[in-house]
Amino acid sequence: MRKDVPLDDTDFGRAFPCRCVLEEKEEERLARLQRYSNLGPLVRLTFANLMSRGRSTDPGNQERFARAVAAAQQFAEEPSGWLVLGGPSGCGKTHLAAAIGNASIEQGRPAFFVVVPDLLDHLRAAYKPGSEVSYDELFEQVRNAPLVILDDLGGHSATAWAQEKLFQLLNHRYNHRLPTVFTTGVPLEEMDERLRTRLSDASLAQVFVLEDGLGGGTAAFGGLALPVIREMTFESFYLGGIGISSEASQSLRNAFRAAKNYAESPEGWLVLLGRTGCGKTHLAAAIGHHLESKGITVEFCVVPDLLELLRSSFREEAAGGQFDQIFEAARTTPCLILDDLGVHSATPWAQEKLFQILNYRYNAKLPTVITVGCALDDLPDSWVSRMYDTKVSMIFEIEAPDYRGRPRKQAPPPQPARRGGRKRAAR
Repeated sequence: MRKDVPLDDTDFGRAFPCRCVLEEKEEERLARLQRYSNLGPLVRLTFANLMSRGRSTDPGNQERFARAVAAAQQFAEEPSGWLVLGGPSGCGKTHLAAAIGNASIEQGRPAFFVVVPDLLDHLRAAYKPGSEVSYDELFEQVRNAPLVILDDLGGHSATAWAQEKLFQLLNHRYNHRLPTVFTTGVPLEEMDERLRTRLSDASLAQVFVLEDGLGGGTAAFGGLALPVIREMTFESFYLGGIGISSEASQSLRNAFRAAKNYAESPEGWLVLLGRTGCGKTHLAAAIGHHLESKGITVEFCVVPDLLELLRSSFREEAAGGQFDQIFEAARTTPCLILDDLGVHSATPWAQEKLFQILNYRYNAKLPTVITVGCALDDLPDSWVSRMYDTKVSMIFEIEAPDYRGRPRKQAPPPQPARRGGRKRAAR
């Protein structure tokens, strides 16, 4: 494109990129920065969808979280020094850290996000012949990146080698005063002295310790903290044995494998179908526990309980209820687990609220795990069509008996509605 200017103008005859080219270059630049960032599915965690953490009734906790948010937003605007965010799993520290990275990318600045145990695994693997990335290349990238976000510091295996690599990394960034964000679930006083002295250096680092319940996945609905649910891990999952048919055992193994893969890379929806006691809730909870261990906020709720909580808070709204906060938590939480969809009271109000939650998460492709104990034909078509959208969702049917072993009438397992042969067994 050339400007329409007089002959004596310095821009006469010069070619300039048009608006569409500039916009395309901007999209390419953002895509390049996002690829570099290593944020992956955490690109959805921003300051805009960070909840106020009003679920905590302790004014002191709320004030501490508000101060941490303000510091994180200021750091995102002008990265300088170190920002250390401590606290238990689910308190919101990883969301804040990822929000800093995403804000930096939006402003055109690179940011590199990495989970510390994963970083150490990558460094170990880089020693091996044939590695796609050399050890020196990877270590240098993390040492000198303009902004590094180190998630879950202290969650690594504390071997002498790991401690030495972390010290070399932190010491380099400490000496060069490079902007760095840390999240940790380990109190600073319990860390290696060399790390502790640098992380707590008031001339460089701001330290914020967030309290349990400010943003945790169990604060709103209590799901993953319940005693029985707490024991539902991948390690304790029953893969079948004596008295289980080979077909049922294979069904369990397929679902187990799919759930583990999803937990490693949560993307879109995972729908688990099966009769009561087949293990679908166990796998859903195991996914939640695994994601929480990686610092990702998870909300686990039984659908009838969620609806009752929404009803009660809606009735109390005039008296200061928390309907909006609870509803927003279900709609926008980084990972939502809806257990026993379809066994709730199907009132118009309940159906409308569930559709609003499901539709938002479908459109945003937010990680969502759904367990269903009824036939999909019994659910509204608008829900089922979204579950069958292979661009967003995958469906697994567990054809196994009640693992608790209680006597029951023989009944065929629930069959999913067939819609154009789109049922998937794996992504």
